[in-house]
Amino acid sequence: MLRSCLCDTSLRRLLFLALFATLLFPTVLVGAQTPTAAVERGRYLVESILACGNCHTPKSPTGEPLSSRNLGGGLSFSPPPFVGVASNITQDRETGIGAWSDDDIKRAIVRGVRPNHGRLPNTHLAGLMATSFFKALTPSDLDAVVAYLRSVPAIRYEVPTPVYRAAPVHQPYPDAEAGFADSKMGDPVYRGRYLVTIGHCMECHSPFDKGVFDYSRLGAGGRRFDPKVVQGLPADWAGSRAPNITSHPTTGLGRWTDAEIKRAIAQGISRDGRKLQPPMGFSYYAKLSASDLDAIVAYLRTLPPLD
Repeated sequence: MLRSCLCDTSLRRLLFLALFATLLFPTVLVGAQTPTAAVERGRYLVESILACGNCHTPKSPTGEPLSSRNLGGGLSFSPPPFVGVASNITQDRETGIGAWSDDDIKRAIVRGVRPNHGRLPNTHLAGLMATSFFKALTPSDLDAVVAYLRSVPAIRYEVPTPVYRAAPVHQPYPDAEAGFADSKMGDPVYRGRYLVTIGHCMECHSPFDKGVFDYSRLGAGGRRFDPKVVQGLPADWAGSRAPNITSHPTTGLGRWTDAEIKRAIAQGISRDGRKLQPPMGFSYYAKLSASDLDAIVAYLRTLPPLD
C-alpha cells in the first residue's frame, strides 16, 4: 500500500511538472524575439533614439518629417570632406536597400561599409553616418533594426552619388568599443549610457575640431551646424551650436531638474522656455518611453562637470 501511494504521488508530481512546463514554454518563446516583436522593437529604436529619419527622411517647410517619404532619402550635406544626400534606406531594390542582405545592412550600420555589389561597392559611408556609435547596438537590437527596415515600404528615389573629397573617417567611440550586454539593461544608468551611445548624442555634444572629436571632454558641447553644411531644414534656420550637457552647474545641466532635461530632449524646449534648434531630432525623441527618458537623465547626471 505504501509503495502504491508513493507511486501515485510521484506520478502526480510528474504530471504537474509536465503541465507547468507546457504553460511555461510559450512564455519562454515570447521572451525571445518573435518576428513581430523584433519588428516592433526595431520600429521603436529607429523611430525614437536612433532617429534615423532625422537625416534619411525629407522634411516639410516647417521641419517636420514627411511620413509619406519615411526613410526614402533626406537631408543634403556639404561639409569639407564630402557632398552627399542621406540615402534611401527603404526596400526599393534599385534605389534603396531592398537588394541588400541582412548582413549587408548590418555591416553598413556598424562598420560603415557598403555591400560588395551595387553602387560604390565596398566603399565606406560618409563620416556623418554614426557608425562608431551604432557599433554599440546589441545583437538583438541590431537584428530588430534590420527586421524593421525590411518592413518599411519601398520608395523609388535615387539620391545623387556622393562626392568624396577625402577618405571617410569613423573615429572610434569608447563606450561603443567596450560594448553593452542585454543582461545589464535593468540598471538605469547603464541603459542610459547605452541609449545615449546608440543615439549618438556625443557626436554633436562633444568638442569637434578639424575632423576630430575630443572625447576627453565628453558632453562639453561645441559642435556647430549651419545652412552651408546642412540643407533641407526650414528656410529660416540660421544654424545652431550643440550645448554643454555635462553636470556643470552654470554652463551645463547641473541645476536643471529631471523634468526640464526631459522636456528639452523630447519637446525641444530649453529651461528658460526658449525653442531649441535643429538638427537635434526632437520629434523622434518624443517617442521615447518614460523609462528610457528617465535612464538617459540618470546617465547624464553622471557626466563630470566641464566648463
